[in-house]
Amino acid sequence: MQEEPALRSWWMPFTHNRHFKAHPRLIERGDGAYYTLVDGRRVFDGLSGLWCCPLGHSPTAVVEAIREQAGILDFSPSFQMGHPGAFRVASRITELAGRPNDRVFFTNSGSEAVDTALKIAVAYHRARGDASRTRIIGRERAYHGVGMGGISVGGIPANRKMFAPLMMPGVDHLPHTFDPSKMGYSRGQPEWGAHLADELERLVALHDASNIAAVIVEPMQGSTGVIVPPKGYLARLREICSKHGILLIFDEVITGFGRLGTSFAADFFDVRPDMITFAKAVNNAAVPLGGVLVNESIYQAFMSGPSHLIEFFHGYTYSGHPLAIAAAEATLEQLAPGGDASRGWIAKAAALAPVLEEAIHSLRGEPLVADIRNLGLAAAIDVTPLPGQAGMQAFRVFEQALERGLYARFTGETLALAPPFISTPDEIRNAVETLRQALRAAA
Repeated sequence: MQEEPALRSWWMPFTHNRHFKAHPRLIERGDGAYYTLVDGRRVFDGLSGLWCCPLGHSPTAVVEAIREQAGILDFSPSFQMGHPGAFRVASRITELAGRPNDRVFFTNSGSEAVDTALKIAVAYHRARGDASRTRIIGRERAYHGVGMGGISVGGIPANRKMFAPLMMPGVDHLPHTFDPSKMGYSRGQPEWGAHLADELERLVALHDASNIAAVIVEPMQGSTGVIVPPKGYLARLREICSKHGILLIFDEVITGFGRLGTSFAADFFDVRPDMITFAKAVNNAAVPLGGVLVNESIYQAFMSGPSHLIEFFHGYTYSGHPLAIAAAEATLEQLAPGGDASRGWIAKAAALAPVLEEAIHSLRGEPLVADIRNLGLAAAIDVTPLPGQAGMQAFRVFEQALERGLYARFTGETLALAPPFISTPDEIRNAVETLRQALRAAA
């Protein structure tokens, strides 16, 4: 393949670089729920960027907040100094989560948030005198970013296979919860599968609870293809973790700030983890920002010794960056005005969820469709693979959809939709109809 010389220098992430540079798809601008490509085509953003732009693109309030902040304070050190906005946003997040006494540690991405949470978990037990609690339990098919901690606890083979020598020792994995023979074409949470949480008891018996620091799971697994937890599964994990003194971490980089129609998935499932990682939608992805919401009791375990000494040797130059924080403040006010998730765009996302469910399940019986599932404002279809060409079928459908004006997400043999909260019901229905035409064209 001959690559375009102008595209040579950027080694693109999670991209088939040779194919892309021979057949580039370049975005020139974003406006509302749409992208405009350099050739002038307007494309509906069926994945909210990368699950991260619930308000669509270039929302006025966020743009103005960044512009104003850049003229006042472009950067503030977060080591031994601070700025008011970061404290305001941290308080807003804890209130939105219904955890007003908890603390927020800011990072710059979901990957950093996960690695931060893992470090906090291990350090917490050490601070309490349980230094043997170092093992972390992840889950098969999990995506927890690309930090070395994240891929160690993650469970997607392609993300792990090249980096084995660099991974954290002392990691084990729960089985994933997806069995299409038992939960195919589920609408919302499957009835089958809660018993899979009991595999954690087996791992506790194998490793002994005294050696396990934390369990980390995505409440809904997004990047691996919208894998929805069975009814009762997450509550059972919470019960087992509490029983054995193990911390429970929810990775809510995708589900945080409204994707399921509630502030966090923890609210949707009525399960209270000890820590929640977040990023993406917190500031509409306008400037990189992530973080960890940490239980007050964990924070207090570090607050010992002389008060002039650093309690936790961890952080980033850009933690709580003023521009990212300004974007977050404006975004959160749009998502939940006054901190009330029953108003604003989070509530509107909840109202759109049934529209997406009905539309996506109408694809059952269409060519290539092997399974459909959904939760909140997220949905996925699995397509039948081409023999001997792993991932090619979903890629072909993706290309056909893009040609017809829809950007969806493909990974493996799965296509996912997670439209912006500002979408109209007709836009969601039209996106699914476009996907229908793409399936037929690819068949």
